[in-house]
Amino acid sequence: MLVVHPKKIALFGVFLAVLSMPLFAVERGEISGNCTLPLLDGSGNVALNELKGKVVYLDFWASWCGPCAKSFPFMNRLHDELGGKDLAIIGVNLDENPEDGQAFLAQYPASFTIAADKGEQCARLFDVKAMPSTYLIGRDGVIRDVHLGFRADEGKALRETVEKLLNENPSATGAK
Repeated sequence: MLVVHPKKIALFGVFLAVLSMPLFAVERGEISGNCTLPLLDGSGNVALNELKGKVVYLDFWASWCGPCAKSFPFMNRLHDELGGKDLAIIGVNLDENPEDGQAFLAQYPASFTIAADKGEQCARLFDVKAMPSTYLIGRDGVIRDVHLGFRADEGKALRETVEKLLNENPSATGAK
């Protein structure tokens, strides 16, 4: 006869959930992780720790993601209008096959930096749960906002948050 012990099943479920969590996931209010990623076109690398002093719009995306395609025109506008004001926009492609990301970019060109995270090291550090996942990082390297998904009507609020971060006094945030 099979005896079911609800408490043991619940504890086992909690144990599995803890095991599946990243060890060092960063969250809002924490210092962003130190990721160095190759650019998707192979022309170099981008390192988050070298962007301290800038506001960083870090966006994780994949070629198969419909909302990601909708977010690219918004990020292009943001880059074109605010990119010269200490704003770094980095799109991090999570496709296993870099050619998939390149094909996406042929259809949805980017005026901002595109990096590749084929092994998902950075994605695990940031505990990416949805596509796209956007992390707004202040000049001090602290994650100020996390946004999952993208709808066109959310662009205004995202832009306002970016502008607020850009208008912060760099010395007040501890940024160099």
